[in-house]
Amino acid sequence: MAPPKKFMTLERFINEQESMHPGATGEFSALLHDLSLAAKLVWREVSKAGLVDVLGTTNQTNSSGDIVKKLDVFADETIFKAMDHGGHICVMASEENEDILHIPDEYVTGKYVLLYDPLDGSSNIDANITIGSIFSIFKRVTTSGKGTLQDCLQPGYKQVAAGYIIYGSSTIFVYCTGHGVHGFTLDPSVGEFLLSHENIRIPKKGNIYSMNEGNFSNWDPGMQNYITYLKQQDKATGRPYSLRYIGTMVGDAHRTLLYGGIFAYPGDKKNPEGKLRLMYECNPMAYIIEQAGGRSSNGTTSVLNVAPTSLHQHTPVFLGSEEDMKLCEEFLQGKRS
Repeated sequence: MAPPKKFMTLERFINEQESMHPGATGEFSALLHDLSLAAKLVWREVSKAGLVDVLGTTNQTNSSGDIVKKLDVFADETIFKAMDHGGHICVMASEENEDILHIPDEYVTGKYVLLYDPLDGSSNIDANITIGSIFSIFKRVTTSGKGTLQDCLQPGYKQVAAGYIIYGSSTIFVYCTGHGVHGFTLDPSVGEFLLSHENIRIPKKGNIYSMNEGNFSNWDPGMQNYITYLKQQDKATGRPYSLRYIGTMVGDAHRTLLYGGIFAYPGDKKNPEGKLRLMYECNPMAYIIEQAGGRSSNGTTSVLNVAPTSLHQHTPVFLGSEEDMKLCEEFLQGKRS
């Protein structure tokens, strides 16, 4: 009989990771604990969304022009309130807000910066399809006091941690601090996230592509040629690939992380810079994929190398298995046709 898996809560895991760093102050660990509480609070409302007045829209649009859903607003406020008073953060920024979010004057500020998408895939809320929250953590670059826009506008390679929470058939908290990508599944009966996916490694190659193929006619020839290639029959190379597309980036990227293949939202004739946001979606997901052994790209370089110029900057994004990403870039750069 195989030995039972190690029983490990998220809280215990974070504390054990802290003990491996003798100089740790506990500030970063406390920040992650606060995030896990925020995740539980958002999950609680998501799980009963059809029973309370949180579905539907607010008749408002966010900074990216998307209609704001009621549950978006709840998730945004919940994450901010869970994180604003711990003394670990100097400033925050949210996909739902035009400007940076200052820590209230009555609270102490810390050395970290939090950027987050409170509810990714919110257009799927009313259909009860997978949605999630995404977060990105940096160290501040200013020396003291209130955080600034400069603290938020850092390239992705400077992230000290990133993660996401999936609200699907089960609720999973996935995060990375540069020492492996780990997933924790919420056990609602005890209210704890339990280690379920230890040291996730993305397969070197997959057989799934995930993207909105409805935009095919607006893609450039290199992208069109790549998709056409993936759909051709060739058993030697594992083709044709299967198309799997949820329409929630966090869900599509999570499946790509576990099963391999490629997720992409390229630029097109209508939106050359793509639809997804660099700071709130692409940077944290690229960090996780790369830390798990995969690759990211904006078509020419790693997403993590992109120097941001605004909070709500968009970027083309490609995430996936090493071999699939290499092949995709060859088509995008005209090396294959």
